[in-house]
Amino acid sequence: MGGAMAMTLVALAYPGMLGLSKVSTAQDRVIANTQWGPLTEQDRDFVVKVRAAGLWEYPVGQIGLQKGTTPAVITASKHLVDGHAALDTTCRKIAPLLNITLPDLPSPQQQGFVSQLKADSGKKFDSDFANILRMTHGSIFNTISKIRSTTKNSLVRALADQANDTVLDHMTVMEKTGLVDFDQTIFQQTTPPKLPDSDLTPPPPAAGQPEVVLTPPPNATSTPVDINGLTGNSNGGTGASPGASPSPTVG
Repeated sequence: MGGAMAMTLVALAYPGMLGLSKVSTAQDRVIANTQWGPLTEQDRDFVVKVRAAGLWEYPVGQIGLQKGTTPAVITASKHLVDGHAALDTTCRKIAPLLNITLPDLPSPQQQGFVSQLKADSGKKFDSDFANILRMTHGSIFNTISKIRSTTKNSLVRALADQANDTVLDHMTVMEKTGLVDFDQTIFQQTTPPKLPDSDLTPPPPAAGQPEVVLTPPPNATSTPVDINGLTGNSNGGTGASPGASPSPTVG
């Protein structure tokens, strides 16, 4: 009985057990009732998606700072590092409050993007960088809009507000490189390949390993959500106050 209950809680907390990309009528199913509003499957999956996006786009931004051959690509790289560090801070603050387990690695597909850009050089890097990042940001932009307009959870709503501003900024700086092939990127954005869930879902974090932290750059301009202002918590928003833990529900 104890083992079955543990597996149920893990499945609720981590969408990898269900498949992040799965289209399901259960996406609006409430999996936890919290003091910040009900948490649905799609709310939880959104927090994980934002975290996973940062886990590959932040290092790609660092790669771009080294490999980019134009000022516009360098600028776009700085925006990636800055924006995703701030989003990551917000994710790591709200996740424990909502009992959401965050990944420490991106999905296999996202890891493939990093490998491709690591192998590129020169103008090929600049072009692939701008088009891959414009395509992926364009893909999640619609998801952000849906979450922002439907979630009843104030912490998820605040993350969606921040993600909307960040993703719009990143789409814009990619376009300003002058390298985006809009026909190609919009086609890929709207007709993604039919990959198995295992390629699209970040793996669960390894037990006992420290949480990966995306460190803000010294000259950071993006700021995380003020969790204290939303929770009234004086401990920095890294943990729930007594009695504040969400209550997972099954059914």
